[in-house]
Amino acid sequence: MKKIGLRILMVLMGVTCFYGSLFAQNNEELTMTLSAKQQSIIPIAALTAKGELQQLKPAISEGLEAGLTVNEIKEIMVHLYAYCGFPRSIRGLQTFMEVVDEREAKGMKDEAGVEASPLNDNRSKYDRGKANLETLIGRPLGETQSGYAAFAPVIEVFLKEHLFADIFDRDVLSFAERELVTVSVISAIGGAEPMLRSHLSICLNVGYTPEQLNEFVGILQSKVGKKESKAAQAVLNQILESRQEQ
Repeated sequence: MKKIGLRILMVLMGVTCFYGSLFAQNNEELTMTLSAKQQSIIPIAALTAKGELQQLKPAISEGLEAGLTVNEIKEIMVHLYAYCGFPRSIRGLQTFMEVVDEREAKGMKDEAGVEASPLNDNRSKYDRGKANLETLIGRPLGETQSGYAAFAPVIEVFLKEHLFADIFDRDVLSFAERELVTVSVISAIGGAEPMLRSHLSICLNVGYTPEQLNEFVGILQSKVGKKESKAAQAVLNQILESRQEQ
């Protein structure tokens, strides 16, 4: 009887270990996929950038259903103006207003969400922006400018002081969420592959996995267009291949 009991105990322990391992693997697989909120950010940003407002409406509703707050979607559209301009950003906000009004008329109450926290940082905007950019790229920046920054130094100042300080310092969205907005917009407008390459690399630096970025491309294909996804996939493949060779 003791031997039988021991055998049963060993079998039960084996089953427990197996399902524990399976559970851990499933959890690991789940972390390799974008969350519902992250997935919904992609079409909202990309369709706003393209000015495809009729397709944007259901994308916004899906985002709200996925857990994005009103203020988070506002922030997505405010953020993307730095990459595709005020006209697209404002039209996106106007379309968002229509969606909110339509949902309220149906008795649907969407969560407002948090406002941006007051900034308590005595550094200059340039220094704050430089520090934020260094966090994003994962390395310190040199003092000598080159390329477009040397050719037109004022644009480098605007990037540091406004984009990476004024905008990135607003904590309604995380740095990782802002980068997802950014690569969605750049992919949608096209013709900016060097910038897309930089920001997809930043996505890897701020915690996205290669699997998640491939999923990002898949969402572009299904929600935005094959042309945009094909171009983004080509850039992503170059980045991942380059990293494997290092």
